[in-house]
Amino acid sequence: MKTEFVDQLSKVSRKWRTLFDARVKTQGLTLARARTLLHLMDQDGLTQKDLADQLGIENATMVRLLDGLERQGMVERRAVEGDRRAKQVTLSAAARRQAEEIRNHAYAIRDEALAGVAAKDLEVAIRVLRQISARLESMK
Repeated sequence: MKTEFVDQLSKVSRKWRTLFDARVKTQGLTLARARTLLHLMDQDGLTQKDLADQLGIENATMVRLLDGLERQGMVERRAVEGDRRAKQVTLSAAARRQAEEIRNHAYAIRDEALAGVAAKDLEVAIRVLRQISARLESMK
């Protein structure tokens, strides 16, 4: 049963990401760029380092990702007062509008995928996933 649970969790995660990626590609974005825009929509003005940490990616990867978004006119990096090395990342108005569309795609996928799943089942699933996440964090 444990093996099937992990297999199903992996399959669902992969299918969810694949579907989301296909939807954001229609807007000229990659999954990574879309995730970055969504994150900044909720927490605009994060430093590059904090953004990389919250997205779970390496700082060098974050720099390349932001370079691309900056070329697209989606983000702007500004020096942080008092720390010349730190860069604060902010969304452009166009990126904010695009992030809204991306969020709508994400909500539509979520609503369709979870249609018919009882609230009690979701509560149990969330509790189990939080336990697993905490256990994995403690194993580092």
